[in-house]
Amino acid sequence: MGGRQYYSLLVPLSEIPHLFKFNDWAGCPAELQAQRVLNKARVPDITKYILQNENGFLFSSITASYSCPVKFISSAENAEFGTLEMDLENVEFVINDGQHRCAAIAAALRENPALGKEKISVLLFETENIERLQQMFSDLNRFVPQTSKSLGMLYDRRDNLSALTMELAEQVDVFRGMVDKEKVTIPRRSPKLFTISALYEANEELLSKKIAEQGSSAYAEVLERAVQYWTEVSRILADWQRVKSGELNAAELRQEKINTHAVVLRALGGVGRILVEKYPRDWPGKLKLLESVDWRKSVGDSANPLWDAVCITAGSVVSNRQARAATLAVLLREIGESTNGRMVHKETAEVTSPQPAD
Repeated sequence: MGGRQYYSLLVPLSEIPHLFKFNDWAGCPAELQAQRVLNKARVPDITKYILQNENGFLFSSITASYSCPVKFISSAENAEFGTLEMDLENVEFVINDGQHRCAAIAAALRENPALGKEKISVLLFETENIERLQQMFSDLNRFVPQTSKSLGMLYDRRDNLSALTMELAEQVDVFRGMVDKEKVTIPRRSPKLFTISALYEANEELLSKKIAEQGSSAYAEVLERAVQYWTEVSRILADWQRVKSGELNAAELRQEKINTHAVVLRALGGVGRILVEKYPRDWPGKLKLLESVDWRKSVGDSANPLWDAVCITAGSVVSNRQARAATLAVLLREIGESTNGRMVHKETAEVTSPQPAD
């Protein structure tokens, strides 16, 4: 590959901790490191993925460089297949790509040694020099951008909340056909109103991320509750219905109002969680108070004072942590509710703790 000899091996997972050790690059100047420093915080998530998906986990090849003489003995049937011999007592491997996978595999084996019989492919290249090792790391990571959150959700069958959100997008009438399931931001002229990632985050606020297993009665109950809530929200937010029926252009609504933006969807999810917990039967009546909310981004030549410095800064809608908290506070204020035991003042979006009685 690229003019260089390499070997492709199938290695039992049980051998990974013995073959591949981790260089301590932390005390080494960056220009002398052949790899980035191992981020130990990433390892538990990968380990959990292996242990929870023993019958379905999947990894790409580990790539490493070796520094010892090797001997390749071809098979009689095919010269490209055979046995690779090397002195494992004296070989030094540098992991070019896959050090976090190796660390997670070692951790998973400690929890479940039976995983050792599984195999993973390993690509081996001969070590040349530090410059080549650094270039290999750069090349291996050059063309691997993170997939969009929306696309990751669309394809992820292991995340119960993701599955619920996908079903919700089809069962709630106003969402059906109006949710972009691929992009994280909606193109200016798109006929869609929402992104699947924004709806996912809104459901996380409404339900929490811990959802019962798909196919269970508990999962069906939570899905029904979510469908009921968002259907009620869609009745209150008439703009959504107008776009769905073709009376209003989606691009115009997104341009003029904030009620389709992710920061508002998340806030609506938070409102739902609070209302359903506080008013298990009567929450629709409280939610109906949102009908009077002014969703316009601007009033005249100025930002709408309801949202200015809340989720609109310098004329643009923002969705950072502070904006999300402030937007939720405004919506709760508009319906006369509080959050986490703190009162939301009617005059401002300021949240304060209640004072004890005299």
